[in-house]
Amino acid sequence: MSIPITPVILSGGAGTRLWPLSTAATPKQMLRLAGELTMLQATAARVADRARFAGPVVVANAAHADAIEAQLAAIGCPPDALVLEPAGRNTAPAIALAALAAPDALLLVMPSDHVIGDVDAFRAAIDRAAPLAEQDWLVTFGITPERPETGFGYIRLGDALAEGVHRVDRFVEKPPRADAERMVREGGYAWNGGIFLFRAQAYLDALAVHAPAMRDAVAAAMDGAQRSGCRVLPDPASFGASPADSIDYAVLEKAERVAVVPVAMAWSDVGSWDAVHGLGTPDGQGNVLSGAVVALDSADCMIRSDGPTVAALGVSDLIVVATRDQVLILPRGRSQEVKQLLDAVRARET
Repeated sequence: MSIPITPVILSGGAGTRLWPLSTAATPKQMLRLAGELTMLQATAARVADRARFAGPVVVANAAHADAIEAQLAAIGCPPDALVLEPAGRNTAPAIALAALAAPDALLLVMPSDHVIGDVDAFRAAIDRAAPLAEQDWLVTFGITPERPETGFGYIRLGDALAEGVHRVDRFVEKPPRADAERMVREGGYAWNGGIFLFRAQAYLDALAVHAPAMRDAVAAAMDGAQRSGCRVLPDPASFGASPADSIDYAVLEKAERVAVVPVAMAWSDVGSWDAVHGLGTPDGQGNVLSGAVVALDSADCMIRSDGPTVAALGVSDLIVVATRDQVLILPRGRSQEVKQLLDAVRARET
C-alpha cells in the first residue's frame, strides 16, 4: 500500500457495564477478559505486524498513561504517540486528535476493548477497504449480524463500490426488537462496530465542513500541546471548547463519500457480563468459572472471583462477579442493566 496504515486505539472509555471489575481506575480495556492478554494488548497485537502497520497512536485518559505504556511495552508494541485527552469529548474529537498527530497516514481507528476472533478476516477486510480510503472515502467496517440485536446501531448497505465494499445507504439507530428481527431477516444490514479506515486529512477535511467548531478547537488544542517522549498533552482549555459528539453524528451521517466493508470476524464489543460469558469456555454444565470459585449442582452460570472464594450450590442462569470489596449478582440476560445498579449503589454511598 502506498500510504502507511497507522492504528489508532481509542482507550478513553470507563466500561461501567462491567462493574465491579471495571472501574474508573482500571477500566475494561486494561483487564484480561478474553484470554491471556488484556483487551488493550489484544487490540495492539492484532496490528503489530510492522510490515503492514506503523506503530499505534493511542488516545486515552491521562490517568491511565503509565498503565498503557507498561501494558504495551510488555508485548513489544509501544505507542508511537500517546495522546492524553484533557477531558472526554466523545469519539469525533478523540479521532481528530489522532489525525493531527499522524496527518499523512491512513488511520485504522479501533476501540481498545473489542474482541476479534478471526484476525485474518479482519486483515482481509482492511485490504478491501484501503483502496477506497486512499481515494478519500471514509470507510467503516460493518459486522455481519449473528442475531437480532437491540444494543447496536446498524448500517444499511448501498450500491457496491468494489468487491466487498458498499456505499453506506444510511445509518440506523439502535432498533426495537421487531425492527432488529426484520433487518436480520431481510439482509443487507450490518452492525455498526465502530472501526474505521480513512486518510487523516480526509477526516479533518470532513470535520471542517460538517463540524468546523470541533475541527478548530482540536487543532488549537494540538497547536498548544505539551510533549514529553511519546506523550502528547493537548491544551485543556482549547480541547474543552470542542463540542462533544460521536464520529457517526458529527461526520459519517452527513458526509457523501462513506463506504462500508461487511465482515464476519467473530467480533464482540464485550459490552456486558453476558457477552463475557459468551466468550468463555463452559464446563459440562454450561458454567464459565474463573478465579476462586466452587460450583456444585449448578448450571449455565458465569461466576468470577478476583477476591474471596465464591461457593455456589443448586443455582442456574446467574452472573456472579466478586472483587475484594464488592459482589455483583444478577440473572443472565439482564447485565445491560448494570449501569442502573451501579447508579443505585453510588447513590446509597453518598
